[in-house]
Amino acid sequence: MHDSYWPLLVAILLAFGFGVVTVLLSSLIGPKRPDPIKCSPYECGVEPVEDARKRFFIHYYIIAMLFLIFDIEVVFAYPWAAKFKAMGLWGFIEMAVFIVIFLLIYIYVLGRGALEWE
Repeated sequence: MHDSYWPLLVAILLAFGFGVVTVLLSSLIGPKRPDPIKCSPYECGVEPVEDARKRFFIHYYIIAMLFLIFDIEVVFAYPWAAKFKAMGLWGFIEMAVFIVIFLLIYIYVLGRGALEWE
């Protein structure tokens, strides 16, 4: 039983070893020409004017979470559409319930004003 894990262990060691060797070689062989302009923090070429640790509005996170939720819906709906005929009526009912749940989430989000950008 334990003999079947050797290929997995070898693959993990090779992946880890490749990462370590790559980082070490780049630090040893790579050019080292520090420059004050290269070492300065920037964002899109603009000089920083505020503290980098300022808080973001929670709205950004809410939009990101909603985007992920609706992406998950698409990820589950695509294979269902590809195998629609094979699943028959039961598959249609399951997907209808799934879409109704997401429609209710969407209505709730619209009602709370989470998608309004100010």
